Amino acid sequence: MRWLSGVWWWAHRLLHHPLYRKIFWFHGLLLGLLLTGMMGYHLLEDWSWFDSLYMTVITLATIGYGETHPLSDAGRWFTILLIVFGSGLMLYTVSGFITSLLDGDIRKALKHMTLQRTLAGMSGHIILCGYSQTGQYAVDELRRAKRPFVVIDMDPAKLEALQQQQVPCLLGDATSEALLQEAGIERAHGLIATLHHDADNLFVVLTARGLNPALRIIAKAVEESSLKKLKQVGADSVVMPNFIGGLRMVSEMVRPNVVTFLDMVLGSDNQTVRVEELLIPQGSPVAGQSLQALGLGHEEGVSLVALRTGQQSQHIFNPPPSTVLDALDTLILIGDAERIAALNQRLGLAPSHRHRT
Repeated sequence: MRWLSGVWWWAHRLLHHPLYRKIFWFHGLLLGLLLTGMMGYHLLEDWSWFDSLYMTVITLATIGYGETHPLSDAGRWFTILLIVFGSGLMLYTVSGFITSLLDGDIRKALKHMTLQRTLAGMSGHIILCGYSQTGQYAVDELRRAKRPFVVIDMDPAKLEALQQQQVPCLLGDATSEALLQEAGIERAHGLIATLHHDADNLFVVLTARGLNPALRIIAKAVEESSLKKLKQVGADSVVMPNFIGGLRMVSEMVRPNVVTFLDMVLGSDNQTVRVEELLIPQGSPVAGQSLQALGLGHEEGVSLVALRTGQQSQHIFNPPPSTVLDALDTLILIGDAERIAALNQRLGLAPSHRHRT
């Protein structure tokens, strides 16, 4: 039954598009005329179903092959009505096509189909709910980090600019289950909620967590009272821009060199020095081995800053060489980007995609 629900969902989405809705009604009316014609000739003239269908088709197509069998007066009146309604349907179709062409519906439909194909092919992406000022900075950072993402917002003017930059966008309410499903939430790695109001972000988090329990969710909060509520409904982390801004300003005042260094290693623009986290997955041969046995800590150009344990969710800073790694532990490294990539390959690990903690 899974495929049936999928078909129903796609049909529901298509019928919300004006052009697809017109096409649906055209085919529905055409099918209705065919069935009416078949039934009429079958009952009035006592013809076979095939002869009734054949007569209906050539009548609606106005081919003029002549009568399949001699018609009674009732049959001829019925044929006249069929021709009138068939001609009306064709006029309706042609006028609808011209209107759609002038209104740009066809161009919009083609763009919509392209977007649907793009979204269907996305996996491990990030869904950004709300193209607010915070969301704009998030988009810039995601693009610099080369992470696939899709934006959901209710303002068509904002999305128009993003679409011109080839950014996948969906117009609508980010709290809608159907819209989140269209954004591929079941296949997504994470969701960032940056709507203007905390109540809206809370509802997005609640809806998203229900659709994908493994999703990593980051939410924005304006009021401090919303922090606990957002985490209770499923947010993995809650960010208060005003709070972060205050900390940043004080840090710039009292420890400016530290801030400059962290900006350098954390910024996506920096391609030389990186801070990266590597997750040890279940079944990895790395699990059960010590840092010394793996040669970690002696890798040239790479330093192991900390270890986040998967079981206790604790951070061990500068772990000793005798530390034994377990599955779901996360290595936090700093160093040359190419060296870290080589270490990833040697250990068979990849950048962490830890979801729920």
